[in-house]
Amino acid sequence: MTSEFRQKGWYLQGSTPAQPGVSGLTEAIEALHADVAVVRTPAGIGWASGGAPILTGPAPQPAGTQALPLLAWVGPLLPSDLGDPGFRSTYGVRACYVAGAMANGIGSEEVVIAMAKMGLMGFFGAAGLPVARIAQAIDRIRGEVPDLAVGFNLIHSPNDPGAEDATVDLFIQRGIRVVSASAYSKLTPALVRYRAAGLSEGAHGQVQIRHRILAKVSRPEVAEHFLRPAPARLLKALAEQGRITASQAALAAKVPMADDLTAEADSGGHTDRRPLPVLLPLLLALRDRVALQTGHRVRVGAAGGIGTPSAVAAAFSLGAAYVLTGTINQACVEAGTSPMVKAMLADAGAADVGMAPAGDMFEQGAEVQVLKRGTLFAQRGQKLRAWYRRYDSLDALDATERSELERILGEPVERVWASCVDFFESRDPAQLERAVRDPRHKMALIFRWYLGLSSRWAIGGVASRRVDTQIWCGPVIGAFNDWTRGTFLEDPAQRRVGVVAANLMSGAAAVLRARSLQQQGVDPGPAAAQWAPRPLSP
Repeated sequence: MTSEFRQKGWYLQGSTPAQPGVSGLTEAIEALHADVAVVRTPAGIGWASGGAPILTGPAPQPAGTQALPLLAWVGPLLPSDLGDPGFRSTYGVRACYVAGAMANGIGSEEVVIAMAKMGLMGFFGAAGLPVARIAQAIDRIRGEVPDLAVGFNLIHSPNDPGAEDATVDLFIQRGIRVVSASAYSKLTPALVRYRAAGLSEGAHGQVQIRHRILAKVSRPEVAEHFLRPAPARLLKALAEQGRITASQAALAAKVPMADDLTAEADSGGHTDRRPLPVLLPLLLALRDRVALQTGHRVRVGAAGGIGTPSAVAAAFSLGAAYVLTGTINQACVEAGTSPMVKAMLADAGAADVGMAPAGDMFEQGAEVQVLKRGTLFAQRGQKLRAWYRRYDSLDALDATERSELERILGEPVERVWASCVDFFESRDPAQLERAVRDPRHKMALIFRWYLGLSSRWAIGGVASRRVDTQIWCGPVIGAFNDWTRGTFLEDPAQRRVGVVAANLMSGAAAVLRARSLQQQGVDPGPAAAQWAPRPLSP
């Protein structure tokens, strides 16, 4: 323990007598529902639980009692105590923990349903999927958990605004109440329409919100768009077009665009690789400054690097209202990706990730963080980006480069272009018209063919294209694998999103209890802050 203590009061023992030394202190800390007291006994310093503290400082011993001098104390701390109570009440969940959306249905129906049955929030990864497929997911999820908390992703689609608009149409028509807005650099008419269309006026004039938004951001300038009401010009245009009512436009001017703002730090997929200890306090401070002006204090949660109990504890200690996980859920049984990917993730370390061009925003220079171990996608994607920056058309590539390109594509360029023509003729013919006028755009479409299909090869487990698989992944996978090593969660077949969530939140509570004692001068030993994963109780 320690040699010096400041007495904080007295401890009235319960039915269990105080235990000498530190033996059993770790187990006491992990019994989250009970208090833990470090006391001075006739035999020396020990610990006790199940009694009552009298926090009066070194006052005289209470008359007629056998109270022990109290040297340190920590009260019960349950997973449901962590985070912002408003988050739990708003969404009707048991804990401030979210399984974030991963595109192309990797954040699957099974993930959302499993989380809902645990009393937690999960988001379906609608990004990249056609509207018909998203509608199927809505039917499946509602059929299994009709009254529980669920959410769906809405991604900014600068190259396909029609898809974003159609997705919003579906969400409004089907009564989707919660969306996770991701990859937005500015507000779009579609996103503003979703927010405004869910507003109404209550009996006492208050704004009632039916469409809630959790926005993922990594930059303060983007965060500010969500912390304030929608711009008047967008609301005016939508009302004039008849897409929202004049009343909804007026109400939207009174509430911020988001109910919750997720600070997305160094994560898988689209990321600016911001450190969470920098980003989260920055956004919390911005939130508070804006709240002084608007009167609305949006909750701010944390994402990126959340994959161990210590990381969860750190996020809550920094002031996060909730935590959101992504990469680690992709490694779980319920994720909508292949066993091949889950096995590759289980072998990964923290350094086995890298940056690659983003297929959906390739021309804009956007990047995604992906797994490097076992795949060449990052290196090959960077080669495509270098050629795009260097040349005005594919004709500028020399014979060696052309051969290397076809080795990357796995197909002759002409065959890839034919596939692009088939795709865009039905989906967006304007892309083909532009490619006729601009050879560089044709080159971009061919490169995007590879960048887009690489994630499909991963999801489908196409063994012949394993080296080309694009697996969105943050460095947290290394920490998660290290934490689970030697436990039942080391096996990918045992990794279930609900079990992972329960262990992370319970472990975070234990870590915070151990640290509280440390801050009071008690060293409970190295095991006290090392929550080992355990199966859920039946």
